[in-house]
Amino acid sequence: MSNAIESFREVYSRKELLSELVKRDVRLKYRRSFLGYLWSIMNPLLMMIVLTVVFARMFRYDIVNYPIYLIIGRSMFDFMNEATNAGMRSITSNATLLKKTYVPKYIFTLASVTSSTVNYIFSLGALVIVMIGTKTVPSVYTVFLPLTILLFYIFCLGISFFLAAAAVFFRDIEYIYRALLLAWMYLSAIFYPVTRLPESIRELVVNFNPIFIYVEQARSLILYGKLPTPHNICASIIYALISITIGVAVFKKTQDNFILYI
Repeated sequence: MSNAIESFREVYSRKELLSELVKRDVRLKYRRSFLGYLWSIMNPLLMMIVLTVVFARMFRYDIVNYPIYLIIGRSMFDFMNEATNAGMRSITSNATLLKKTYVPKYIFTLASVTSSTVNYIFSLGALVIVMIGTKTVPSVYTVFLPLTILLFYIFCLGISFFLAAAAVFFRDIEYIYRALLLAWMYLSAIFYPVTRLPESIRELVVNFNPIFIYVEQARSLILYGKLPTPHNICASIIYALISITIGVAVFKKTQDNFILYI
């Protein structure tokens, strides 16, 4: 507990540096974009339209309000994809700066995931537009969505710390992770109802797939108009804690050797 408090104090003492790095990452993402920040809304919106045209007829009897179902899942997966890939490259892409001056190494990974979170929050504008277009009235439970986002952020941050450390020593992990992430997406019921899976696989996805657990939690709050199940809430907290604990432990154990490999 004392280590956690000390880590929080250290991060807080570097809040200005963290803020500048987050701003830098956000600006770089949209620097050459004609639409700028609007692209955060347009991208998931266009993707949702395309995928709805492709899959809506296939699943129209299984899913109520398929556009909302799809955009919730797809936007959360895209957030994880962006956050963890940016986090994985956060140390190697800042090698020059790390060699020239002392900067806490964790700050780059933290900034990368946080800037991706900012982009995800921007993208929620697309969800609002789709809700208006489909005449979906938000439930009172939508106010709990920030807690789901926070837990998902912690989960992604933990994975990013682990990947950032691994990428320093094994550069080809980026390609391995890309393939794993693609398989993970198709096993997370992003496009289809989880009931379409065979029962044996369905139990594994529902209980042991963190992406599905966080997506289902968001869908419960926004689409189904109810609180997530106690099992879902507990699982989301446990996965966040496991991820951040392992990620930080691996990062701290290996960070002193980063300078030898970057």
